[in-house]
Amino acid sequence: MRYGAIVADSNGDVILHASVDDYLGAITAAHADGFDQLIDLTAVDYLTYAGKRALPEGVDAGRYELVTALINHHRRERIRIRVQLDGDEPTIPTAFDLYPGAEYLEREVYDMFGIVFADHPDMSRVLMPEDWVGHPLRKDYAVGSIPVQFKAASNQR
Repeated sequence: MRYGAIVADSNGDVILHASVDDYLGAITAAHADGFDQLIDLTAVDYLTYAGKRALPEGVDAGRYELVTALINHHRRERIRIRVQLDGDEPTIPTAFDLYPGAEYLEREVYDMFGIVFADHPDMSRVLMPEDWVGHPLRKDYAVGSIPVQFKAASNQR
């Protein structure tokens, strides 16, 4: 255990598997231990890949996986924190208070996957129009059923 999460190794990279309830504690402890930069935050929808991923003993697979990558520049060390999520509107605490750079990454994950970040300062869409229904990167999203009108690119440079 490290920062209250199960430790695993993936090709030499340290992976921490935290529960939803332990996520905020894990990133808080990592931040206090010198992991002062969040370098990425993304999600995966495993709806159509059930049972096809390696998880350590004691970690139950969820439909969604949130992956948060942190770096400690002084020790030249990186860690990833993986969290399994389920439900139609999965919710997890925001990392914004510790890592302000998480703001747009969390909004993108919300916009594309529908994962809600509790206590986020602006949990609104960042890529899709505000009135858009659904989350396009969910595996059960009806692709191609609604035409999207994009703004024309300007020819002026």
